[in-house]
Amino acid sequence: MSNHAAYILGSWLVAAVILGGLVIASLGARKRVRRELAARGLEKRR
Repeated sequence: MSNHAAYILGSWLVAAVILGGLVIASLGARKRVRRELAARGLEKRR
C-alpha cells in the first residue's frame, strides 16, 4: 500500500466515524423530542 493509499483510507475512516457519530446524535435527539411531544400530548398518530 503506497503512502497515498494510506492517506485515503485514513480519510475514509475519519469520515465514517464522524458520520456515525452524527447518526447516533440525530437518533438520540429524535428520541428525546418524541418523548417530550408525548409528554405534552402532541405526538402524531400513525
